Amino acid sequence: MPALELVLSGDPALFAIVKLSLIVSLSAVLPAALIGLPLGAWLALSHFRGRDAVIVVINALMGLPPVLVGLVVYLLLSRSGPLGSWGILFTPQAMIIAQAILIAPIIAALARQTIEDLWLEYRDELSAMNVGTLGSVATLLWDGRFGLLTALLAGFGRAAAEVGAVIIVGGNIDGFTRTMTTAIALETSKGDLPLAIGLGLILIVIVIAVNAAAWATRRLGERLAG
Repeated sequence: MPALELVLSGDPALFAIVKLSLIVSLSAVLPAALIGLPLGAWLALSHFRGRDAVIVVINALMGLPPVLVGLVVYLLLSRSGPLGSWGILFTPQAMIIAQAILIAPIIAALARQTIEDLWLEYRDELSAMNVGTLGSVATLLWDGRFGLLTALLAGFGRAAAEVGAVIIVGGNIDGFTRTMTTAIALETSKGDLPLAIGLGLILIVIVIAVNAAAWATRRLGERLAG
């Protein structure tokens, strides 16, 4: 099978695309986590008017259309946009920004649920020990680290499988901004099915590995908690 031969032979073009895809998606997880984890913790421990509405909005943003995110980032980074002076449109940096915006709500929503569940469980103990807000957040983040890691893996999985936003802001430039998903779309339209199928096989393996890691992480957390 030509596609399998490409994968097993270590085709340089194929693995260059895989490498860029992993770098972009992993890089997007970091800023998304820096935004999503604190936001989720704040929502879990705070009580204010409109909190439920904020939670509903964040949950809704988990299904944010990638092409819409790509369009917004494109307009921001274009020459006539407010961030056009950065000069990063059609670069991996623009793709990282788009993916980070996509997965930040996912991480925030999952983190909020995890921390809120732990807060309901440990609230009385932490209050009795006069632990402040920052101390409570740190304690809950540590105790919920396995659940939060699952949230990060979910975000990475969404980023790795995304195509709409990155093709708009990245341009799908060969050797520079071409990722697995955009390459699959392009090569399929060109009729180069072996490369498309080979990339698809690797993408399936990555998705399965991410889900397996998330499952194993949650099971480990449950085992240690029990």
